[in-house]
Amino acid sequence: MAHSSLIQQLNAPEKTARLSALRELKALFDSGALTPPTTGNDVNNHIHTTYSFSPYSPSDAVYTAWISGLATAGLMDHDSVAGAEEFIEAGRILGIATTVGFECRCSMSKTPFAGRKINNPDQDGVVYLAAHGIPRRSIAAAQDWLAPFREKRDIRNRAMTAKLNRIISSTGLELDYDRDIAAISMQWDGGTVTERHILYALSLKMMERFGKGQIIIDLLEEKFGISIAGETRKLLQNPENPMYDYYLLGALKAGMVPRFYINAADECPEVDEFIGFVKGIGAIPAYAYLGDVENSVTGDKRAQSFEDSFLDELVPWLKEAGFDALTYMPTRNTPEQLARIICLCEKHELMQISGEDINSPFQPFCCEALRLPQFRHLADCAWALVGHEMAAEEDIAVGMFSDRTVAKMPGLAQRVGSFAAFGRI
Repeated sequence: MAHSSLIQQLNAPEKTARLSALRELKALFDSGALTPPTTGNDVNNHIHTTYSFSPYSPSDAVYTAWISGLATAGLMDHDSVAGAEEFIEAGRILGIATTVGFECRCSMSKTPFAGRKINNPDQDGVVYLAAHGIPRRSIAAAQDWLAPFREKRDIRNRAMTAKLNRIISSTGLELDYDRDIAAISMQWDGGTVTERHILYALSLKMMERFGKGQIIIDLLEEKFGISIAGETRKLLQNPENPMYDYYLLGALKAGMVPRFYINAADECPEVDEFIGFVKGIGAIPAYAYLGDVENSVTGDKRAQSFEDSFLDELVPWLKEAGFDALTYMPTRNTPEQLARIICLCEKHELMQISGEDINSPFQPFCCEALRLPQFRHLADCAWALVGHEMAAEEDIAVGMFSDRTVAKMPGLAQRVGSFAAFGRI
């Protein structure tokens, strides 16, 4: 099969076909028919797949990470680890180290930060948290734990779709949840349906009905009340833009979500429940730092204030509550924000995990900022995650943050160094 056809097969409906295509691709590189990539020191521990929302299947995500020169690749889907086994196997085929995690919304109602806007653009008092370094032995337990939250989320998704339909009814557009939204997800195989699925389905409907270009901008501004300016306007004016659907999705997400969003409740475990479960399966609970947003680098977030005004209060509380790590995205924040969060992590001994949120085809997998001296430690932390998963796979009692390991190596820096060395073996 030709190279281009194999690339397309990486997103085939069935996992066996995706992995088979990946093996054939690797054989082409091994034979010299294709030139293999040069692997650098870049890492990324926040790659979404089709099992939440992304143009990349687990096989395609790992392939794109590998061909981009990443040294490690980390899975991070919403409310699901259904793609984890494929992600791991794809890494084995290509020879790239992988880590496994998930992110979910959690309630802060029983904490000092109840009712505050923290790191969630859509809802106060609810936070995005990440579980990193899930050992392979615990993947099934994680998927089972997340199942009822996916079910509750689906109920809310249907209600939000009905609300959105009332908003767009004047345009003649209407979304059918099962046919238009669930059908473009991996829900049938344990994946999650997100707000992005809802709006991506709307993007497809808009393009099918009205085409592309200025007519879409007119629709967004005149019917939906979304102001389109700057680079986004140029991109949406160009009907030849090969990623038109994703840029339209970004515009809709930035401007429409507050109008149809329904607060998440039953699908949000309490923070202490999340921490207890994640630690219990030998994984690492992490807080996802967002920081105040002025200009969204991904084009899908409004300018808002988040946790920066009370960060000095929040970070020590995270440590006391039982979090072991904090994840952040170097390209999303200002140098001042990043310097501050690094300082606070070092002060309170929270592991720092890089998380370049990949869910669109125009996002580069490599973060050049990681090559700057102030971020080089993030590569060691990524390799420490690899080492942690390897160790915890044998026995979660010897994971990076287990009581036994902490007693043996009390300092976080020592543990990161030791587990990173183990991960690189």
